[in-house]
Amino acid sequence: MTGDKIAAPAGAGVATAWWRINLTGHRVRVGAITLLAAVAYAVVGLVKLASFRATAFDLVIFDQAVRNYAAFRPPYAPVLGMFHGRGMDYLQLADHFSPIYALLAPFYWIHDGPETLIVAQAVLFAAAIPFLWRFTRRVLGVVPAYLVSVAYALSWPVSQAVAFDVHEVMFVPLLTAIMIERYHAGRTLPALLAMGALLLVKEDMGLMVAGVGLCLFVMGERWRGTLCAMFGIGAVLLTRGLVTWVFGGDAKDFWAYGHLGPDIPGALLGIMRDPLAALLLPFSEEAKVDTLFLLAWPTLMLCLLSPLSLAALPHVLERMLSDRAQWWQSDFQYSAFTVVILFCAGVDGLARLLRRLERSDDAALKLAWSAAACAIALTLVPKFAFDQLYHPAFYKEPKAAAAAEAVSKVPSGVTVEAVNSLGPALTSRATVLLWSPTSHGAPWVVADTARWEYPFGAFEAQVAKVNELQAQGYVKVFERDGYVVLRR
Repeated sequence: MTGDKIAAPAGAGVATAWWRINLTGHRVRVGAITLLAAVAYAVVGLVKLASFRATAFDLVIFDQAVRNYAAFRPPYAPVLGMFHGRGMDYLQLADHFSPIYALLAPFYWIHDGPETLIVAQAVLFAAAIPFLWRFTRRVLGVVPAYLVSVAYALSWPVSQAVAFDVHEVMFVPLLTAIMIERYHAGRTLPALLAMGALLLVKEDMGLMVAGVGLCLFVMGERWRGTLCAMFGIGAVLLTRGLVTWVFGGDAKDFWAYGHLGPDIPGALLGIMRDPLAALLLPFSEEAKVDTLFLLAWPTLMLCLLSPLSLAALPHVLERMLSDRAQWWQSDFQYSAFTVVILFCAGVDGLARLLRRLERSDDAALKLAWSAAACAIALTLVPKFAFDQLYHPAFYKEPKAAAAAEAVSKVPSGVTVEAVNSLGPALTSRATVLLWSPTSHGAPWVVADTARWEYPFGAFEAQVAKVNELQAQGYVKVFERDGYVVLRR
C-alpha cells in the first residue's frame, strides 16, 4: 500500500549490528597500520635529527619558512637567500611555490622547531593509507586492501622521502589518495578540492593535474578531462612565469632542460626537430631505466594497464627528460610524488585484466597479486632507507657528543654560518646560514673539518677556510673531533 513502511526482513537488525562491528574492526586495524607507519616514519627523521645527520638543505629552509608563517610574517628563508646571493629577506615562495606549508604554522605554536615538521611529514605520509585501503577494498576486496596498504607503508619511494629530511612531497600522497578514492566513490567535489590543493604544493604540480585530465579524457570524460588538462598547464605557466617572479625568484633557477632548449618554447621546438631522440631520452641512462622499473615493479607492472598511470606520466617525464642526475635517481624524495597514483593504478590494472579474462570474481588471483605486491615491498626494504630501523648502528653516531658540544657553544638569537649537518640543530634558536666557500660575515661559524660537507666538498677546503677566517680576526672557541666553532 502507498504510504506504508516496508517491513524490515527478519535478522536485519542483527545484520546491521554485525556490519557496524565489522566496520569498527576495520577502522581499528587500518588505524593501527596508519599509526605504526607514522611512528616508523617519525623515528627515521627524528633519529637523523638527533644524531646530526639531518641537513640544513632542506630542513632549515622549510623550518625558517614555517616559523615565519607561525609569526604571521612572510615565509623568509635566509639560509636559501644568502646561499643564492639574494639577501636575508628571500622568500621561500620564490624558490618553490609551496604556500601549503602555511597549514603547518599552528603546530609551531605548540613546538617551535624542525621536529614539528618531521612529525607532520610522518603523519601526512601515513594518512594516505585509509584512503588507499578504501579504494582497494572497493575494487579488490578486504584482504587485498590490507596487503596493498602495507605495501604502500613499506614502499621504497616513501622510505626515501622520509629519510631525506622534509619536503613538500609530504602533502602529495594524501592529496592524490583523496582525489582518486573520492572520485571513484562518486564524490566529485572532495576529489576536485584535493586536486586543486595540489597546485599549492609546488609550482610543477599543474603537470600532475594535467595528467589527471589526460586520464579522465582517456576514460571517456572528455569535457572534464580537457578542462583539467588546460587548468593544470595554465597553473604551471602562471606560477613559473609570473608568481615566482613576483616573489623575487627567477624561472631560470629550475630550468633543467638546456639540452632541449633555453626555455619552454625552445624545448618544444627541440623536441619537434628530433622527436625520436626525445622519445628515447627517458631511457638514455641506466639510472633512469632503473628508476622507471622500480616505479612499476611494486605493482608487478600492472599499473601500466590502467589509465590512472597517466596522472603520474607528466611528473615522471619531467624528471626523466631533465639534465639533473639527482632527479632520475631513486635515492631522493622525487618518486614519492607518484607512489599512491601508481599503487591505485596497479589495483585498477588488475581489475581491468581480470575483466578482460572474464575472471572478475576470482578472489584467489586478487589475493595472489596483492600478496605479491606486499612481498615485493618487503624484499625492497633492505635496499632502501627503512633498512636502518632494525640496525643498532643507526641509533648511534660516534661524533654526536662532539657535535652537541659544538652546537652548545653558539648562543641563542645570533646569526650563524653552520655546516649542512649542524644547521638543523641550531635553527630553532638562531638564524642559520649555510657555511660555504663565500663567507657571509656571520658573527659565529661552525665547521666540520673531518668529513666531506656540502657545498665545500673535501675537508681540506674547510680547513683552509677556517685558517682564512682566523687570519681575518675570528677566534676559535671550540675544537673537537673535527668540529670547529669560530666567533668573530
